[in-house]
Amino acid sequence: MSEVILEMRHITKAFSGVKALDDVNLQVKKGEIHALCGENGAGKSTLMRILSNQLEPSHGTVTLGPGERLSVLSQDHFAFDEFTVINTVLMGHTVLWDIMQEKDALYAKPDFSDADGIRAAELEEKFAELEGWNAESDAASLLSGLGIKENKHYMLMKDLSGKEKVRVLLAKALFGHPDNLLLDEPTNDLDLETVMWLENYLANFENTVLVVSHDRHFLDSVCTHTVDIDFGKVQLFAGNYSFWYESSQLALRQQQQQNKKAEEKRKELLEFIQRFSANVAKSKQTTSRKKMLEKLNIEEIQPSSRRYPGIIFTPSREPGNKILEVKGLAKSIEGTLLFKDVNFSIEKDDKVAFISHDPRAMTALFEIINGEAKADAGTYEWGQTITTAYLPLDNSSFFNTDMNLIDWLAQFSEDTSELYLKGFLGRMLFSGEELLKQASVLSGGEKMRCMIARMMLKNANTMILDSPTNHLDLESIQAFNNTLQGFKGNVLLSSHDHEFIQTVCNRIIELTPGGIIDKMMDYDDYITDEKVQAARERLYNL
Repeated sequence: MSEVILEMRHITKAFSGVKALDDVNLQVKKGEIHALCGENGAGKSTLMRILSNQLEPSHGTVTLGPGERLSVLSQDHFAFDEFTVINTVLMGHTVLWDIMQEKDALYAKPDFSDADGIRAAELEEKFAELEGWNAESDAASLLSGLGIKENKHYMLMKDLSGKEKVRVLLAKALFGHPDNLLLDEPTNDLDLETVMWLENYLANFENTVLVVSHDRHFLDSVCTHTVDIDFGKVQLFAGNYSFWYESSQLALRQQQQQNKKAEEKRKELLEFIQRFSANVAKSKQTTSRKKMLEKLNIEEIQPSSRRYPGIIFTPSREPGNKILEVKGLAKSIEGTLLFKDVNFSIEKDDKVAFISHDPRAMTALFEIINGEAKADAGTYEWGQTITTAYLPLDNSSFFNTDMNLIDWLAQFSEDTSELYLKGFLGRMLFSGEELLKQASVLSGGEKMRCMIARMMLKNANTMILDSPTNHLDLESIQAFNNTLQGFKGNVLLSSHDHEFIQTVCNRIIELTPGGIIDKMMDYDDYITDEKVQAARERLYNL
């Protein structure tokens, strides 16, 4: 039997008498990676803060294995500003760092005594046991893997950009192979290549990980179990996010099929598990991940109580043969060339992912073709039958108003009747008093859902989406993803969400300072194609 190295017993946490967690029991065994899933506000962050000792439970205990070390991805991006990058990473192994500090202080003493010598010898022994002599090179290797180049390793943290700090703090959390690792949104501000590096790193990680993330591809690549947090209650399922989502949806459909016999339902569930297991076996995951479904009890599969937004795009007219033609577009920002010689035609049924090393390139292109910015050179032309709905990266200008949600949405609708508008807001899970909220006080996720409601009103046949998964919870991302897969029109998008690109898009266009790469293939094939890699190397280094 696998060793339990992290356990929560009867954890309850109440704020002002309201229970955020209610009698939570959870065991995590060595080698298991658990995804914590739940709607915004369901208690994920509370659980993570209790596990990391940042928050005391109202009742219950958290137990680690004897001598087990727990490491947490820090969310404070300014806490280490006065330290060098390499030292910040080394501080991730608190035991080793304390030894190094004490050792250095002893050797710096002008009156070094015999007792100091004995203590220094003890520390040197512990230092060697913890492989302290390799610590700096191990830290440097982690930093390089996460895209922090060697010339920045001895800089102060305060001199790095926000995105670079995120990567250093991630290296700090990973450093020294901790026994228990807590990761809250580890893929935020990482590009797709670095996310892949982290996926590979964790897929071979032999200890315990608990992770909160909105990145489904990442969760599917690394997780062995899914922990469903549903407003205080916690339930553990074998399998990754996709298995949990698809099995819970199947169970929900079965629940609604009153006439179907129990034996038929059981057979259907078993066939689903077999199909899913076959797919897992084909993946790049380690053996331990492939075994995650072997001991699954069919009774564990339960219908989900989650609410998913009703995102429906219905084009009012079919697009003609000419969609969009772009010729010779070029754009620079603040002296940096983002792209040049951009030539492409969008064909009927194209769903295109635009990617680049510099995310500003996609935003600039989308702003140009939406008439909100000017190119340095080149032209673009939309077909006469094309109607567009644009989801910009920055939506803040839309919400500088004290209007309530009904009045806010009415600005973008020909039909301004309250009943009609409530229907669209209801699909995006706004109801009751929420409809009277001022637009200016909405959270990032609520603003995105309002913007999607605005897009639905347009009945457009071409969607232009700049980072559509930003600020959305997993339920909204899943619903958005499913809708775009079946959308009978064109999609032009940029995203950090691997799964979104892979499942929606049939064409990849990469924008580089040296020109473009334009391939009719899915994303997984694109990132592994040797000819594409050679072209990328050449165009980025011209």
